Amino acid sequence: MSDENTRGNLPAGAHAQGSQPPYGTGPGYRTGTGRGTTRRKEAEQPRALTRFALVDLGALAVMLGAVAVGFGPVWGSLGYLLPTAGGALVGLAVAWLGAWRRFPAVVVTALAVVAYVLFGGALALPHTTIAGVVPTLDTLRELMLGSVQGWKQFITTSPPMRSFPDLGVVPFLLMLVVALVAGTIAWRAKHAVWAVVPVIVALVGVILLGTVDEAMPIVQGLVIAITALLWGAVRVMEARVGTHSITTEASREATRRLRWHRVRTGATILGAAALVAGFTAPILMPHPDRSVLRETVVPPFDIHQFTSPLVAFRHYAKDAREEELFTVSELPEGARVRLATLDEYDGVVFDAAGDGGDTGVYTRVGEEIATKSDVTPTPIDVTVAGYSGVWVPEIGDLTGVEWLGANAEAQTDGTYYNPLTSTALTTAGIRSGDTYRLKVLVPATPDEDALKKATIRKADLPETEASALPAGLPGKTGQFTGDKTDPVEKLFLLRDALQNSGFLSSGLDGQPPSRPGHSADRVDTLIEQEKMVGDDEQFAVALALMARQAGIPARVVMGFYPDKDSKFEEGEPWTVVGSDVHAWVEVPFKEYGWVPIDTVPDENPQIQPEPKSEQVPKPPVLQDPEPPDEPDKAKAGSVEDDEKDDTENDPFDWGLLGLILLAVGIPLLVIAGPIIAILAYKARRRTARRTADLPADRISGGWHEVVDVVTDIGTSLPRGATRRESAGVIAGAHQVPSTLTLAHRADASVFGRGEPTQADVESFWAEVDELVGGLRSNLSTRRRVGAALSLRSVWARVGGGRGILAALGGLGSRRTKEN
Repeated sequence: MSDENTRGNLPAGAHAQGSQPPYGTGPGYRTGTGRGTTRRKEAEQPRALTRFALVDLGALAVMLGAVAVGFGPVWGSLGYLLPTAGGALVGLAVAWLGAWRRFPAVVVTALAVVAYVLFGGALALPHTTIAGVVPTLDTLRELMLGSVQGWKQFITTSPPMRSFPDLGVVPFLLMLVVALVAGTIAWRAKHAVWAVVPVIVALVGVILLGTVDEAMPIVQGLVIAITALLWGAVRVMEARVGTHSITTEASREATRRLRWHRVRTGATILGAAALVAGFTAPILMPHPDRSVLRETVVPPFDIHQFTSPLVAFRHYAKDAREEELFTVSELPEGARVRLATLDEYDGVVFDAAGDGGDTGVYTRVGEEIATKSDVTPTPIDVTVAGYSGVWVPEIGDLTGVEWLGANAEAQTDGTYYNPLTSTALTTAGIRSGDTYRLKVLVPATPDEDALKKATIRKADLPETEASALPAGLPGKTGQFTGDKTDPVEKLFLLRDALQNSGFLSSGLDGQPPSRPGHSADRVDTLIEQEKMVGDDEQFAVALALMARQAGIPARVVMGFYPDKDSKFEEGEPWTVVGSDVHAWVEVPFKEYGWVPIDTVPDENPQIQPEPKSEQVPKPPVLQDPEPPDEPDKAKAGSVEDDEKDDTENDPFDWGLLGLILLAVGIPLLVIAGPIIAILAYKARRRTARRTADLPADRISGGWHEVVDVVTDIGTSLPRGATRRESAGVIAGAHQVPSTLTLAHRADASVFGRGEPTQADVESFWAEVDELVGGLRSNLSTRRRVGAALSLRSVWARVGGGRGILAALGGLGSRRTKEN
């Protein structure tokens, strides 16, 4: 057996017998992990320059690629590969450069920012660059805004994201940061396996930014886990084997064989485990619902900033009856043009809620909207004529909106869609001449017989306060439904009662008088009449409120569809006019979803001359519902009550006064507050000096007053100068020789044997006031105001050696003795 052990060291005591020190044990030789071992040359240089850096690069590239795959479903195409791969490449390049040159963290961060700006345009925003490469001002603006606001827009925009190329900043920046952190740890940290942590964080981040449709979660997890384990094993093996000196080719070959043997063995074991896990995990483990941010975060979009379109119903039905609003290239069979779905009633107006639940939320959408349906969408072109507003006339369920007019860019950026209510709007507005293309899916509408056999499901809709409901609604609902308990049966009883008891009237010539609107008072007037007179607006709202009163979820929809008087011809473009406007109710059925329910009574003007005059609505009753309140005022016949009523009807609005005072007072306080504070402080400082406890302090305070006034004017006095030295500077700068006399008098009073009398103090301060007044009188008005508000004297005393905090704490306080 050789005298050397397996580490290449001599047995203990060999060197003590006088032999020469063996190689590797002499003075100055660096030892490695064990006794007698040596470091290799690679340890003398940055790891980024060794061949093992390629192993790190390969492991990081595989893991980052597995993370990037998660963007596939939310992007909707392979377009995400450029920003994700580009971001990872840029991040790894910056990390490698920082590891090679051993730059500090600040420099690496700065390089990452520069790389983000230089390469972000070509890799994430090529549509904003020149020739797809050179960044422009638009590129820089989008990169800066995208780094801050892009995350919010990404999770509040309806996928696929390929419709919004400006959101490519998000995957680019995410992969750049993750690659930068992971690469820096891999090439610079002692325990490089910690680089797996940012990769896992990125994987979770991509899941949260994605959709409920996953990419390949099991494959992604297995790839990251296997790569991390193999890479970690290689790094540990390098730490054990690679730090020892290798003196022969045989030793090098043995080490190489050992490495590859361990890598192959580990890869085989992990590969077999991955196959088993890949096949058994979906069977053994439950498939929980996927949680993503876009499903839980409510977008910061306030739908209530837009007026409900239902308030303009009578305008279309009466004033714009013959006006062409827009043209639809094709109206699928049984389809209707929806303007807005309204599910929130406050006693005045039916409005769109968009607060979540079954009211849905409004998210930003583009040319494509993700859907699980395999049916090919129908393209429909819409050309706008007389219609204007933010609500987008659309058909069925949207799968995309493409704006084609002159204002297309602004309309695209401001398009929002609520998939649960099938309502779309654009904050840029629609006006005459605009054109857009819809991609729609039109669900089949079941007939009434099928609905009567179906089941109404529950829905989470906004509650209406009892005080906001029409007063006669509960009683009339009970009268129409009787003792029925089945929701479907009650729904159709309500519908039939309203249809059979009403006349359709939009207040046109030849029709019974009909007030517009759908407030609680208007609906109450409608349902309390034996023969109800109104249009779709009132009847739809009445049915929706009655259905809710009976425990049936219902919402109102305003839109357009052709009736028997419409000029619509199937298969031809349909030009929608104001008279085509309608309102209907939607109720959710378990088997069919939200289904339209019409409640439009017959329009039969010939019925008006019927002898049953009590059934003909009287114009005074319908036009003026307020008279019932008048008798209450007439009963209070005393003057005192009248005056009390006048007082109660015209109270002083203290809240408005408070708002005015706040609106005016806060700005005045912000502006005048500092000025008042400075003047008050100087006045208090002067008073404190003049009324000091000791007469000598009052004399000294008078001199300090002169010094502070001169300092505020702008004359700098030497720090630590005596009174006489300061007086010389003042006399020379302002041509006032009396300052020298005042300084001599102050020294004599402060340092003299006797205590100054009160008469001496008053006389001294009189000279101080005269001197200060003379100095100020020689100044212009602007300089005089500036000196009065100057803080030079305050900071000059702060810098006198006491420290800022101590000086500020003693501002304006009485002092027992001034230095």
